[in-house]
Amino acid sequence: MFTGIIESLGVIDAVEPIGGDVRMRIEAADGYLEDVALGDSVAVSGICLTVREKTAKGFSADLSVETLQATSSGNWKPGRRVNLEKALTPNKALGGHLVSGHVDGLGHLVEKHEEARSWRMRFEVPSDLARYIARKGSITIDGISLTVNEVEGRHFGVNIIPHTLSQTTLGDRQPGDAEVCVLVRSPK
Repeated sequence: MFTGIIESLGVIDAVEPIGGDVRMRIEAADGYLEDVALGDSVAVSGICLTVREKTAKGFSADLSVETLQATSSGNWKPGRRVNLEKALTPNKALGGHLVSGHVDGLGHLVEKHEEARSWRMRFEVPSDLARYIARKGSITIDGISLTVNEVEGRHFGVNIIPHTLSQTTLGDRQPGDAEVCVLVRSPK
């Protein structure tokens, strides 16, 4: 379980195809993984991955065919920045919302514009996912806990405050970019 509050940014260091699926190496900020052990879960842009090996600069994880097809991870290349969050523990503040790390689907950023000091972003998702999105409900985009401000058919909008824009990968996103991972349903 996670909160959707991004703790650090990482970078995809290597993508290695192995036996039909992929092993990825993710670099993290110095000291970020100090308390992470082999087998622990880390949300990487919203995708719950299991630490297979710790390295001097980060960790490696195996991504199954299912994960590669159901998330945006199948398009990740070395150098891509990713959002990182370690698994929720009993002594960790629940500042966002409960997030499983199991992506419900993919969406696209269709519009981005400034709104006072914040940014308004509108996304489009498939119809079967859109029916779960509610105005003022919680949503997770690439692992980031957000509140839905507007819903219209297959489109929904969120407001991104300056802190979130500067501390996550959302600042990198432009309309028409690659898919984003979306989680809208609470853990079962």
